[in-house]
Amino acid sequence: MALQQIVEETVIGLGYDLVEIDRTAGGLLRITIDWPWQPGSDAFITVEDCEKVNRQLQFALEVDGVTYNRLEISSPGIDRPLRHDKDFERFVGELIDLTLKAPMGESAQGMVSASRKKFRGTLERDATGAGWQIVWSDEPAVKPGQRISKKRVPAPLHALGFRLDELREARLAPVVDFKGRKSKAQA
Repeated sequence: MALQQIVEETVIGLGYDLVEIDRTAGGLLRITIDWPWQPGSDAFITVEDCEKVNRQLQFALEVDGVTYNRLEISSPGIDRPLRHDKDFERFVGELIDLTLKAPMGESAQGMVSASRKKFRGTLERDATGAGWQIVWSDEPAVKPGQRISKKRVPAPLHALGFRLDELREARLAPVVDFKGRKSKAQA
C-alpha cells in the first residue's frame, strides 16, 4: 500500500483531517493533522491528539513495511497551508500569503509590477461568489504609537482574483497578538 493511502486511512479513521505529508531525505516523516472543519468550531489539535495518531501510525507503517528514521505528528500551526477549496472557505476574511506559479505579466495592467508573484492580503470570495480573490493595500503598516492624520487619504485597495490551479502556495499569514486571543467580533 502507498504511503499516502496508509497515512490518510489511519488519520481519517481516527477522526482527523490529513493536512500534509512531508518526507525528508534524512528519513523524517512529518504528518500534519487537523480537526475536520465545522463552521463555528474553533477546535485545536492537542499534544494528546498527536500522540494518539503517532501510536496508530507507527503500528500501521510497521505492518506495511514503510521505512523512516523519525515520525513527527503536528498541527498546522499559525501559518497553515491552504490547498483545497474547503481550506479557503474556512479562512475567508483572514490574512493570507499567496504565491502565484507565474508572474502577473500583462494582466497586471500597470496596477502592480508585472513580475510580481507574492501577495499578502485578506482572502475573500470574488464578485461571482464562485471564485477567490485576495484584497490588499500597499500602504505601509502603522507603527505602535504613531499618530495618523485625519486628513490622510488611505492608499487604494487592490484585488486579485485567482483559481487554485494558479497558485504555487497559499498560507495563513502568521499574525501573533501577544495581548491575548480576541473573538472575530472584537477584532
